Amino acid sequence: SNMKSFDIEKNGKEIETQYMDGGDPVDSDAVTVNEDYNLMIDGKPVYVVKQKRGYLSIGFSVAQVIILIAMMIQCSVAPMSINPMVGPYPDALSYWGGKNSWDILYEHEYWRLFSPIMLHAGIFHLICNVAVQLDTGAFFEREWGSLIWLTVYLGSAAAGSILSVIVTPNSIGVGSSGSVCGLFGAKIAEALCRSRESKKNSQKELSHAILCEQFGSTLCSVILILVFSFIPYVDWAAHMGGLMGGFVVGLMIFSLKVKTFRWKIGLFAFGFLFALIGFSTGVLHMIQETKAGVAQEMEDVCGYYMNYFPDYECNCMLGRHQEQDGGDE
Repeated sequence: SNMKSFDIEKNGKEIETQYMDGGDPVDSDAVTVNEDYNLMIDGKPVYVVKQKRGYLSIGFSVAQVIILIAMMIQCSVAPMSINPMVGPYPDALSYWGGKNSWDILYEHEYWRLFSPIMLHAGIFHLICNVAVQLDTGAFFEREWGSLIWLTVYLGSAAAGSILSVIVTPNSIGVGSSGSVCGLFGAKIAEALCRSRESKKNSQKELSHAILCEQFGSTLCSVILILVFSFIPYVDWAAHMGGLMGGFVVGLMIFSLKVKTFRWKIGLFAFGFLFALIGFSTGVLHMIQETKAGVAQEMEDVCGYYMNYFPDYECNCMLGRHQEQDGGDE
């Protein structure tokens, strides 16, 4: 099928529309709009989205590209033997705000639960994430609206980082793929909530058909991201945490759109309780249990990697590394 888009204005309100057909051009005279904003083209139903562009998807992607370039300029490009993703030295990832359990738990830099989504291990890692983010992620934003998209994106980032600190406390983690997985988790939650919708008219049938198509592409995208989960400096735990976090956040959001009251309350309550238990348990475990297991070497990332790579160059965190050496003397 082929997706097309165009703008229609009704009562002064511009509506971005998408429809599926064989590829013929659209005659604006053939377009009709019902009172509930269900659109018809030559008697065929049209799928309506909330906005013309995925503004935040584009904005985040541009910022992530700029940040990677800046890291590689400031901190140099590491040899392939150290970073096979063609990117900076690992200490740069920590210096610029990557997930470092020591800094989060001992230095109380809790902003690092969110900042890793702006960083990437290298060019290959960035291309993979940005491609999915600008394609599927941007379309989700057009469907949901930027506010819902941002809520899911940031909630998934926090969930992914929390699980990453718990499961892999002695590693540096970066990447927006945890948040991207969260968008997919939210789409699965939306599919679950919308499975309760009626299919009595052609508009609803089209909506369900597109949802099923998105569900299939979502699974393929998740598999693609999981393939990259075990590459060095890519945080697989953040992927899993983001997926689960996005699902529960999405369940709370999209359950409110379910028309059957008992299903609305039941799905929202399940999502809220799951989120409450998951986030609170994760934070408490991270602070009380994981903290003691964080290796002290994570305080000095430069020294840690210098022990493993004889030709390692510490360019970004050199000042902090020298302070550590001075303290040891």
